[in-house]
Amino acid sequence: MKLYFIGICGTAMGNVAMLMKRQGHSVSGSDREVYPPMSDLLQDAGIEVFEGFSAERLQAVQADYVIVGNAATRGNPEVEFLLCERAFPYLSLPELIRKELLAGRPSLVISGTHGKTTTASMAAILLHENNTHPGWLIGGVPGSLNSGAVIGDATAPFVIEGDEYDSAFFDKRSKFIHYAPTILTINHIEFDHSDIFRDLPDVQRSFSHLIKLVPEKGTIIVNGDDPNIDELLPVPWGKVLRVGFGGQNDIRIGPFVEDARSTRFSLSWNGLPWDSVEWPLMGEYNVRNGAIAATAAALLVYPDAPTALSLAPLERFKGVKRRQDIRFQSENLILMEDFGHHPTAIESVLTSLKNRYPGHHLTAAFEPRSNTSATNVMEDAWRRAFLPADALFLAPIFRGDTIPDKTRLNRDYVLGGFWDEDKAAHAFDDFPSMETQLRAHVSGGGPHLVVFFSNGAFGGILDAWVTELNDKR
Repeated sequence: MKLYFIGICGTAMGNVAMLMKRQGHSVSGSDREVYPPMSDLLQDAGIEVFEGFSAERLQAVQADYVIVGNAATRGNPEVEFLLCERAFPYLSLPELIRKELLAGRPSLVISGTHGKTTTASMAAILLHENNTHPGWLIGGVPGSLNSGAVIGDATAPFVIEGDEYDSAFFDKRSKFIHYAPTILTINHIEFDHSDIFRDLPDVQRSFSHLIKLVPEKGTIIVNGDDPNIDELLPVPWGKVLRVGFGGQNDIRIGPFVEDARSTRFSLSWNGLPWDSVEWPLMGEYNVRNGAIAATAAALLVYPDAPTALSLAPLERFKGVKRRQDIRFQSENLILMEDFGHHPTAIESVLTSLKNRYPGHHLTAAFEPRSNTSATNVMEDAWRRAFLPADALFLAPIFRGDTIPDKTRLNRDYVLGGFWDEDKAAHAFDDFPSMETQLRAHVSGGGPHLVVFFSNGAFGGILDAWVTELNDKR
């Protein structure tokens, strides 16, 4: 089969393209910008990648299917050719995934506003180390796996992140609607993606549609401490298992201890002890990620006796790149990178960092980059999110000049909720100025911990700073 991907350098698109190539299909594709690391990975896989979009080139390829990424919009020359000529059938990426990767095998769909990549990585490792030969498709770079995309055995479980974002310009349903879950996990439901959803009930509605796709023989595993999920339950079909810290949960976390040395927790299943874990990961949120992943893996490996699953592989879990990723560490300075771009997630990380590094001055540096964080839709939540930090540096709003004043994030309003006489709080209109003041901020006293929150590159200042510090060693 000959496949052509429009938008092939996106993480999910590129990973699926490489899986299709490994299965023997002819694969090529295009993107607006072609750059490492994905361009190098695609080239190494023998996939031809074209920079820019061309109707003539697409016509010459004569593809059996054209895969349209959700970043491709009307006005794209290749999209317009598909619609005008009707020469080739086209699919969204989620449609291709269901058709070629999930058919005929158990599907473990990891969903929720936060924690999908980490939870999916943990589940994949537990299944892999228990010799089930699973497949997986993970949006980040798991430190404990050789690749974020593996096909696995044809009848083995397949782990996939269930993203609530839309599928394509012609299919505004959430991606996860296509994934036919055998086991579904839901970690958190909060308002996000304001360019797609109107409000929290709109987000919940999409998750309610997903829940309806779980078969009677399947299982729904939820964060039992989240009232936004509880509003969607119970369901008259299948089985629901609640995971969390509260006494109402089927799989209960506790005791939980976090200090400068490590994080330690135990799990019980319906009141019976299961196992204990000690690991270097931070926070209650990662503990819940691990408990949900373990519950799902246990049902797939030992469906009749799930607590027979050992949690030892979790202790060896190395985390996911750009999730509390320490980029530089010395006696007086730690520079950390985190993908966080939602206020609840950032507040949880900062709270955990205060426990893990009690002697450090904690500085949060945040780039409002996502379609939601760059607008004023969650300004009150942002005012609360940074309170655990000792200092706050707000970067320029990504493409802020394209956002109308009445809907753009008001950074002064956010700073107003943070400032007191003991805390520094600044907003910057350019990255060089921010970098200069950040360096001055950490030059005196210490030790300092600076955590950079962004789902982008943060203007390159973190990479440059890390390179310079390492060169001086």
